[in-house]
Amino acid sequence: MKRSEVNAILTEAVAFLADHRFHLPPFAFWTPAEWQQKGPEAREIVERELGWDITDFGLGRYREKGLTLFTIRNGDPANLRRGAGKLYAEKVLIVDVDQVTPLHFHWQKVEDIINRGGGRLVVQLYPSTPDGGLADEPVTVSTDGVVRTVPAGGKVVLGPGESITLPTGLYHSFWAEGGRVLVGEVSLVNDDNTDNRFYEPIGRFPTIEEDEPPLYLLVKDYPRYYRHYHRPA
Repeated sequence: MKRSEVNAILTEAVAFLADHRFHLPPFAFWTPAEWQQKGPEAREIVERELGWDITDFGLGRYREKGLTLFTIRNGDPANLRRGAGKLYAEKVLIVDVDQVTPLHFHWQKVEDIINRGGGRLVVQLYPSTPDGGLADEPVTVSTDGVVRTVPAGGKVVLGPGESITLPTGLYHSFWAEGGRVLVGEVSLVNDDNTDNRFYEPIGRFPTIEEDEPPLYLLVKDYPRYYRHYHRPA
């Protein structure tokens, strides 16, 4: 993706969130110059990869297969092993009409996906096999506390205010219909570096061509701008 495309998407996202009266924390709007002045007080933002995340899954077709996310809060994956501390995460997602997030599941993360407003969110579901394939079995999920069963590859359509709980190992893909959707995600600790299993061999993060300066930083930009960044061991 070109940085100019990322900047345009960010501008659209900010306007869309404002239309839905969804407010982001102040660090969402720190400029690259401001990031270069931040000290250790901002380390949690960087270490937990809070902030903007725009991806085309390495495919170069963002409008067809892509996603805009903002991670608002997130714990340390080590907390799950200890069973203490911040064990949860929260994101807001913006999903466009017919813009597909490809089939994937998580080994550790259980998540609720919530339609916070806009159009309808279509969620396609497949059980996984032990070797990561697609199983041909019905899928039973909870939607706002109501149990529903669909066939393998079946779809659950969420209107505004509706949600679905996605357990570990359940392949899911989603897209919007009838209008752009503001999506909430509430989950266990999120680890996008190790806890995503895509059915097709694609990437999680984009390669950025720097054709203009960043408007706001993406989570993968932090090492270049935050002077207190320490690479994980």
